[in-house]
Amino acid sequence: METKYLLSNRFKRIGWLFFVPAILIGMPTVIYEWEPELFNVSVVAIFVEGIGEAFKIIGIQTNNIFNEIVGVVLIVSGLLVAFSKEKDEDEFISSIRLSSLVWATYWNYGILLLALILVYDITFYWVMLFNMFTVLILFIAKFNWSVWRSRKMVGNEE
Repeated sequence: METKYLLSNRFKRIGWLFFVPAILIGMPTVIYEWEPELFNVSVVAIFVEGIGEAFKIIGIQTNNIFNEIVGVVLIVSGLLVAFSKEKDEDEFISSIRLSSLVWATYWNYGILLLALILVYDITFYWVMLFNMFTVLILFIAKFNWSVWRSRKMVGNEE
């Protein structure tokens, strides 16, 4: 895997600093539909269709943007964590990175295929909501676990 597309290692710590809180705040936000009133604002929206209103391509509507903020922070910080170089980035780490990315992609789409077959109506919407984040979360978990395991094995051999 070419490392020219990876970010500097210093971004990994910044990513973790925002990634963990985004998950910890994001889960209750979604599960309990928690939306602080402070975040109710008028926003520009594409494809606006309210109940009993005419469909508009672009319009202004009131929305609570808290979940959007958490989602953006989760994605951006997850990308920083996932695609920042390790301190000792070498070909072995690159091979772990590539295999973890393939593994996460297979699992992500496996979950999506099962959901397409077995989940319906509004519940499918929830699966799609979580599916936006699962490939990134699965990759981060698999990559870090594989790197930790390989370092532990090397440490035991010495």
